[in-house]
Amino acid sequence: MLGTDTRILIVGLGLIGGSYAEGLKKVGFEVGAVTRSQKTLDYALEKGIIDSGTIEVTREYVSRFDIVVFALYPHVFLSWIRDYQDFIKPGALLTDVTGVKRAVVYEVQGMLRPDLEFVGAHPMAGREVYGVENADCGIFEGANYIVTPTEANTEAAVRTCEDLGRALGFGCISRLSPEHHDEMIGFLSQLTHCIAVALMNSKESHHLVDFTGDSFRDLTRIARINDGMWSELFMLNRDELLSQMDLFAEKFGELRDALEAGDTDKMRGMMRISTERRGYFDKRK
Repeated sequence: MLGTDTRILIVGLGLIGGSYAEGLKKVGFEVGAVTRSQKTLDYALEKGIIDSGTIEVTREYVSRFDIVVFALYPHVFLSWIRDYQDFIKPGALLTDVTGVKRAVVYEVQGMLRPDLEFVGAHPMAGREVYGVENADCGIFEGANYIVTPTEANTEAAVRTCEDLGRALGFGCISRLSPEHHDEMIGFLSQLTHCIAVALMNSKESHHLVDFTGDSFRDLTRIARINDGMWSELFMLNRDELLSQMDLFAEKFGELRDALEAGDTDKMRGMMRISTERRGYFDKRK
């Protein structure tokens, strides 16, 4: 359970880690950070994003905190747990912001000491910029927040993780299994990034900027992509993402076939379905 005396450590001060730190500090928590860059640490301290921080992982520092939030690439997160979990205080709650869950949650839970508990979480918010210099806890306001508990978790820990989302201002807080999470994220996030990347690779576009309207800009906003992070996420969720890509290819093929055949009724029917389904998102917003 979150209390005013809860100390929270953010491991990884990029955009999301920095935004977590800023948001949690704003509502009164003591927030510390572990990051690799002295420049990043200095900036976060100067701007008041964190109360304290270090670029060296030490038992003395890490053991001060009650909750540890990992904002790292999946492979770095797993390595950190292997190397440093002994520094974490007994009874601490661990959570994360990782964009895939099956490949992370079970492995972390399987290697953790029995006196620690890890509850996976995924803030559905972000921007096409990186680094703590772009931290902005406002990106969480009203956004979706997914918690991915397993049978290894206690109800108290899951609720504390949900309370963390509420403290950050998330609007809709959901529980999904790691498997269901990866299915949903494969369609809602990873597939959309694949479409944007493929579209930008379809034509050399520097001269097109003088002619485009907002539709192309809106559709390709997420094509400005961190290739290292997203390629790792794609590979860790490969089976689900391939399934969603096949589904999209099938529907795109249906639309193409209707156009080739001059089947206006088919095209209009697909457009009516798309208009109706897109309306659900407008209502939710």
